Formats: sequence, C-alpha cells, structure tokens
Amino acid sequence: MIGTRNPQNDAALEAAAVAGRSLWDDARARLWRNKAAMTAICVFSVFTLIALIGPFIWPHDYDTIYKDRVGIAPTFENLHIMGTDRLGRDQFIRLLVGYQISLAVGFMATLVSLVIGVTWGAVAGYFGGKVDQVLMRIVDALYAIPFIFFVILLTTVFGRNIFLIFIAIGAVEWLTMSRIVRGQTLSLKNREFIEAAKAAGVSREAIIFKHIVPNVVGPVVIYMTLIIPQVILLESFLSFIGLGVNEPLTSLGVLIAKGKEQMSSSPWMLLFPAVVMAITLLCLNFIGDGVRDAVDPKER
Repeated sequence: MIGTRNPQNDAALEAAAVAGRSLWDDARARLWRNKAAMTAICVFSVFTLIALIGPFIWPHDYDTIYKDRVGIAPTFENLHIMGTDRLGRDQFIRLLVGYQISLAVGFMATLVSLVIGVTWGAVAGYFGGKVDQVLMRIVDALYAIPFIFFVILLTTVFGRNIFLIFIAIGAVEWLTMSRIVRGQTLSLKNREFIEAAKAAGVSREAIIFKHIVPNVVGPVVIYMTLIIPQVILLESFLSFIGLGVNEPLTSLGVLIAKGKEQMSSSPWMLLFPAVVMAITLLCLNFIGDGVRDAVDPKER
C-alpha cells in the first residue's frame, strides 16, 4: 500500500546515517579511484617486494667477487641477468641491496624529519610569543647553512656512516615540516575544541599532542609522501659525489656513479639502476599527488 513504511528499511537508513563517512573513508575512496596513484602503488609494491625477498633466494651475495667474471654483459649463464661490475660482483643482487638502502634512507630520514618537525612546529605555534620567535629564528638560521657543508662537516668529524646520512638529511628536511605544522597550529589553537580542553584543565602538553597534532595529520601525510622521493634523490646525490654509503654496501646513487665511469664500455651498469631510480621516483611522486588530492577537503 502507498504510504506503508518498511521498518527494516528505516532501520538500515538510520544505521547508515549514524555510521556516516569519515574524512579518511572519503580520502580512501578517492585514492582508490585515482588510477595513476593506484598503478604507482602496485609498481612500487612489486619493486619493494622483489628487493626484500630477492637477496634471500638469489644465488649470489652482494659482496662476493668472481675474479673470472669481471665486467661481463647481462647473461643467463650463472644467473648474471644484469651482468657484473668491474670487480666481478653480480649487478642484480647489488641493485636489490642498493634499492633497500635508498628506501631505508628515504623512510628513516623522513621519520626523523617527521618527529622533530611536528614537535617543533606544534610547540612554536601553540605557545607563540617569544617561544615562537626563538624557535623559528633557529629554523631560519639552519636554513642558511648549506646542506653539503653540513654533510661534509658531519663526515669529517664522525666519518662516513649510513646513520649520518639519516641524521644529515633528516636534520634538513624537518625545517619545512616545522613551518607547515606551525602554520596549521596557529589556525587551530583558538578553535572551540581547544578552548574547551583548556577549560577542562587539560595540560598544554596533552593539548599539543592529543588535540593539535592529530588535526594536522592531513598536511603532514601529504608532505611525507612528497618528501620521500626528495630524500632518496638527496641520498643518491650524496653517494654520487662520494659522501654516501661505504663499500661493499651500495645504493642507487653509488650504482649510478659507478655506472657512469663505465658508461662507454659497460652501459648496462648505468642503465639498470638509472631506470629503477626513475621508475621509483615517478611512482612515489604519483602516490604523493594521489594522497594530496585524496586528503584535500576541496575535493569533497
């Protein structure tokens, strides 16, 4: 009959209205619809999976030297599918290890910049006044120090070490992160929910880390996805000029630098790591753009 209501439909509609869709549900749905970002995620995941599993099943080690196989071209004989370098080491396994090192530097340096930058920016923005002035002038002073000079200083004092690369790159990249978080904090600290937390007697530390920081996650996630390829490129540049990882460890930058030296006689030594780096950076940039578009509230 017309006008008859179905209690089951009413209950379903009421449940859907109560459940609703959060910002992250909408962001995830938009990210799934972004074909370029999803393709990049799949390609990057395959590369990472191969790099993580490959060293356990490949018959060669990254530091094993075959004196009778120096500089051979890619061949399926003895499974040197990407050839060997001028010392006789298998290029494929070294590419896998180099990919691991470059990703580790990228993610660890980004984590360092995340922890320092978010804390620094949130404290500066929330307290304001003299605290803000002092903290941000320190940021400005650090911005004025050339990155290469800072790295050379660290390597001169402490020697070449992969952990110094984490520190050096993270110590530079957190500066921009702190400015982003500070700007977001300034726009949040006078909002009603912050005033309510103050009225309830919540401590300033709890307000910063339980109320402000969770509300700046969107811009921070976007910046993280965009900064990882920049960090990988920085590490590769440092390795290219001889300030990166030590032998026998390697990275994409080291492999490209070694390949450049043998480009005329052994072009495959440059081709494979350069192609892998280019595809990886493209994937990370597409993923960063996709996350940015998904989280952007203007897209709602």
